[in-house]
Amino acid sequence: MMTHILLVEDEVKLAQFIELELSGEGYQVKVVHDGLGGLQAAREQSPDLLIVDWMLPGISGLEVCRRLRTTGDAVPIILLTATDEISDRVAGLDAGADDYVVKPFRIEDLLARIKAHLPTNPQQDPNILQFEDLKLNRYSREVSRGDRKIELTATEFDLLEYFLLHPRQVLTRDRILEAVWGYDFMGDSNIIEVYIRYLRIKLEAHNHKRLLHTVRGAGYVLRA
Repeated sequence: MMTHILLVEDEVKLAQFIELELSGEGYQVKVVHDGLGGLQAAREQSPDLLIVDWMLPGISGLEVCRRLRTTGDAVPIILLTATDEISDRVAGLDAGADDYVVKPFRIEDLLARIKAHLPTNPQQDPNILQFEDLKLNRYSREVSRGDRKIELTATEFDLLEYFLLHPRQVLTRDRILEAVWGYDFMGDSNIIEVYIRYLRIKLEAHNHKRLLHTVRGAGYVLRA
């Protein structure tokens, strides 16, 4: 499973740059542009690490740190700030931040800080598959998006599991049929379209964004 980093930064261009660099390093990145949204995402998505700017709309990054620590959340937090005053460093650490990076910074420095605060050998449960806010438990056969539970049939579950095992890969119809329905399946090949539609209806309820996409002439892919 990919390491999930939550980035809370209101400067759009800077956020895009950091997201691009971190994605290139193999991290799964979620970007939020305001303090309250970042606090909510941190509580709902349980990221492996949080990067938060000090000055944010809504509530400050400092307050995000305080509220997370008050509830016992021990997620590593790297605070981004435009000032390098000792008093600010002390305030950030007192609020619960684990590290402090001053703008402007070299991306190599931020990457080094990230690696320093992530577990070297994280204990990952192979029965838990996750992509964005979508989570599937292979053992209990439970599926959720955020805090919303999703009821799936056995075939819908197997199909979604296959996509989660191959995120961002374009899967052909033949591969899907063989993996989910079996190599000797003799039914209607349109069965894939039918079940993709079923999954989309359930996954996209309550205005959730689409994760299962059609690639014309090629197949289907799970991607943001």
